[in-house]
Amino acid sequence: MVVVTLGNPRDKFWGMILALAPEGLSMSGLELASFDDFVVMVKDGESFTPSIVFFPMHRIERIELDLPDGNLPSLSQRFSSKTGLAPAAVLDSPGANGQGANGRGANGQGHSASPSGVRAAKDPA
Repeated sequence: MVVVTLGNPRDKFWGMILALAPEGLSMSGLELASFDDFVVMVKDGESFTPSIVFFPMHRIERIELDLPDGNLPSLSQRFSSKTGLAPAAVLDSPGANGQGANGRGANGQGHSASPSGVRAAKDPA
């Protein structure tokens, strides 16, 4: 799980990396400003589809691992403690096409291509 800081316009995005290439970054996740609402939706059992987005490299200012900072829990830890679920499993939940965000079907096979044509890694961060 990572937090990506974007520029022009300035924004932050939280989620898991699907592909990273010189052209840009493909992720499954959500805008950081929507994090608390997302936690409530998941906790209440509401349906949702994770956003699968591509950010061109010129917009990416920083990519940092979602790690705890001293006594402050990471966003992933906050998500897990409030919902009882692992964030990567939720962000990799099946979409309307019957595949997870990483492009794997029910048997765990296959890969997803980003808009740049780069295939996703087998083990997203």
